Amino acid sequence: MFRISLPLPRNVQPKAWGFSLFGLVIALSLIDVTVRGGALFNGQGLGTLGRFVRAAFQPNLTADFLLLTSQATLTTFAYAICGTFLSLVLGTVGGLLSAKLLWETMFPQGKRLGSSIRLLLAVPRSIHEVVWGLILINIWGLDPVVALGAIAIPFGAIVAKIFAEIIDETPRAAFAALIYSGVPTAQAFLYGILPQALFNLLSYSFYRFECSLRSAAVLGIIGAGGLGYEIYLSLQSLRYEQLWTLFYALIALNGVVDWGSHFLRQRLDCTSRFDLNSHRYKLGGQRRDWLLGTMVFGSGLVAWGFWYIQPDWSRLWSDRGQNFLAEVMAQLQTVSFGFAQGKQLAILSLQTLEMSILAIALAGVGGFLLAFLTAKNQRPIFWGQRLLSHLVLLVCRSIPAPIWALVVVFVMFPGILPGAIALGIHNLGILGRLMGEVIENVPPAPLNALRNLGSSEANVWLYGTVPLTLPNFIAYSFYRWEVCLRETVIVGLVGAGGLGRLLMEQLSSFNYGGVSLTLICFLLLTWGVDSFSGFLRQQPR
Repeated sequence: MFRISLPLPRNVQPKAWGFSLFGLVIALSLIDVTVRGGALFNGQGLGTLGRFVRAAFQPNLTADFLLLTSQATLTTFAYAICGTFLSLVLGTVGGLLSAKLLWETMFPQGKRLGSSIRLLLAVPRSIHEVVWGLILINIWGLDPVVALGAIAIPFGAIVAKIFAEIIDETPRAAFAALIYSGVPTAQAFLYGILPQALFNLLSYSFYRFECSLRSAAVLGIIGAGGLGYEIYLSLQSLRYEQLWTLFYALIALNGVVDWGSHFLRQRLDCTSRFDLNSHRYKLGGQRRDWLLGTMVFGSGLVAWGFWYIQPDWSRLWSDRGQNFLAEVMAQLQTVSFGFAQGKQLAILSLQTLEMSILAIALAGVGGFLLAFLTAKNQRPIFWGQRLLSHLVLLVCRSIPAPIWALVVVFVMFPGILPGAIALGIHNLGILGRLMGEVIENVPPAPLNALRNLGSSEANVWLYGTVPLTLPNFIAYSFYRWEVCLRETVIVGLVGAGGLGRLLMEQLSSFNYGGVSLTLICFLLLTWGVDSFSGFLRQQPR
């Protein structure tokens, strides 16, 4: 995913056939879910949708409920902070162990071990944090440590993958020079690789914190507490006025975190999230002060977070966990796999893939359009355009996908398409923000050259901005496709279909043999999507 932006050789042709194939798959998926899916729209739900929308202008602002909302907001924030910290710790260790540089230079005889570690890390990151939460509840009981583990395990594996990519794709000239000078390999890494990679690692850490905040809200639906839990209770009781109060708190929390992340990344000069900027690794005095201040402030937040949620670490080695593992192993020994079950899993896997494809298509197109409306270096069409566009993107990404799915099923019958729309809306907000940052980081020189030649603003946009940003847009979209595939599980909570719905049914009935087979299907789908999207994302060096 991470790459250094270099001009491509003229003889390099884009993988047009791969993108054409993906476009064909989008069309076929849309035809399949609309033609074979039966009735789509439920007109009887318009009244409920109207009541839901009207409640947005009448939120519950009583003192008691506002106090409850503030406490839930702090709980969600604390979960996000602590979950991010644990995932970064696990991800740093996993990233070093899975980086090819480590095995090529320090332990060349252990390359197979490095490949095995990378393969092993693919397992936890392919399982959504909600599934981890449902599994860990049975092991550790209902305790804050469950939410922390549900965030830290999959996110730690994701961070390990990204950190390893950053390390492997960081320029090695300084590292090689130190090695040739006789410097020990570990010391050469500390002085030749880490200074260049540091701010790229830091930039991605901010992004992972934003993701942890959204995950902390989703985990509340399974009983972890916080805003997600209160939202779930208000939905169950159809108290839409309370629901919107909680929505506004969640949107405000995401907005503050987004603004704080953007502010600090600007001060640290690491605004680009996914591209390596090797010319920016020099550490000036002011930048050093901001880095030190960020680390001190972050350490204080982590200490406060653990104090606030009070996790019971003794549950990690309780007898309950051992009994659960024994029960799972006993069920796995008796699991059977027949033709009928295989056919069901194949059909549901296809539905899951279709849902993720349609979701990323909606998110990619919507994010592309809104990104240009939010970028500061693009001329606004009307007054307030940027503020309104930022607000739309913030609302889309702040509200969890299962909640969007419930809103969509007000007017649509449950199925693949409502799940895809819900995932598309949620990921649209994320992609739109990432794409907007890409546009703002476009170097002005090529665009000014076109203007100096007399090109209109439309032509500058078409022949300058779009070609310079489109590769990153495509890379981000395919990266989020992998995430969409994982998130099909959580819309399965509200009956959107696919493997997610089957997995929820199996977990609720304690059918761990069936859960293992369903998770294997998820692993295979994740591997296929990761391989295909990685092939289309990769750029010739």
